[in-house]
Amino acid sequence: MTSTRIVAGSLAAVALTCLVFTITPSLDLRVASIFALGNDQFVGQTPLGNELRRLFYWTPFCLFAVMLALHAMRRFMRSRVWAPTVVGLIFMALSLAIGPGLLVNTLLKDHSHRPRPYQVTQFGGDQAFKPFYRFDGECRRNCSFVSGEGAEAFWTLAPAVLVPLPWRPIAIAAALVFGSATSLLRIAFGGHFLSDSILAGLLTWLVILACWRLVTRLFGVRPDGVV
Repeated sequence: MTSTRIVAGSLAAVALTCLVFTITPSLDLRVASIFALGNDQFVGQTPLGNELRRLFYWTPFCLFAVMLALHAMRRFMRSRVWAPTVVGLIFMALSLAIGPGLLVNTLLKDHSHRPRPYQVTQFGGDQAFKPFYRFDGECRRNCSFVSGEGAEAFWTLAPAVLVPLPWRPIAIAAALVFGSATSLLRIAFGGHFLSDSILAGLLTWLVILACWRLVTRLFGVRPDGVV
């Protein structure tokens, strides 16, 4: 999976995204304004939105639990159903811990200091808007850059790439739709800007690629079981 073309294309996507939002940082504000109601309120802040957010938040963890259960069934109950290998489980756990866990929620969100859309003056808040590359905002911790829930949602690409063919493209497409839906909901909540969401997905994907290569080198077998 970690061919040179895939890695190069992923890095190019990150570079292009950074370039676009560096040249036109107001794009973040224009997209956020579509969902803004004024007085720091956004259209996603409804009972239905809260329920969807809760569902989307727990889905990646439930998916990982399902993968563990499938592995246990195949190993201890001799089930013929497909299940990830031990190496596949290590790959998923490592990419989840490093991507959404360490990189996003520990390093970036607590040190970027970027105010969330509902916190900036343009939408009724009291803090100055900052482009994604400015780490001098007034937010102290758990800030806007990048989207934690978006990163967790796009992490579902990790189990998706383990699914055997011919179902793998369908699983990858489903993971992309889920990640996009989660990110759109967070934007509709006023919780994140568009750049936060796109870069959360791309950075998580790069971590997945790196973990795939690392695990393959350590164990001599790919996470999907191919030697």
